[in-house]
Amino acid sequence: MARDVQITFDCADPTGLAAFWAEALGYHLQDPPEGFESWEEALEAMGVPPESRNDASAVLDPDGSPPRLFFQRVPERKQVKNRVHLDVRAAPGLEGDARMTALEAEAERLVSLGATRLQRYEPAPPLGAGHIVMADPEGNEFCLD
Repeated sequence: MARDVQITFDCADPTGLAAFWAEALGYHLQDPPEGFESWEEALEAMGVPPESRNDASAVLDPDGSPPRLFFQRVPERKQVKNRVHLDVRAAPGLEGDARMTALEAEAERLVSLGATRLQRYEPAPPLGAGHIVMADPEGNEFCLD
């Protein structure tokens, strides 16, 4: 039986990182519970103290397709390279110069949202199509592929 998968990010600012990934992937912030106009209103009604209202956030694909991305606040900062990372498929079906041009355009867009460009890998046929390694605003590595 196939399982749904949620990808969880440990981070310092769940709301900010969720907003970055929503914009990067074309996702949207998860709606507040039914009956509430905003998360602030829902959290207030639930009795969540103000200092805990940025403990978690989530983003979803607009069509409801998985995976859901969940962001949870943790006290420690990122220490070393990620062992798991996202590959953002920014140039599907493209090859060579056209592929790298599309990846460069996406890298520029994501840098304007707070990402950092780390390294470009040139195409190396037959197996290496080329990609760009990036980091989100909290330093989590991901690839534009």
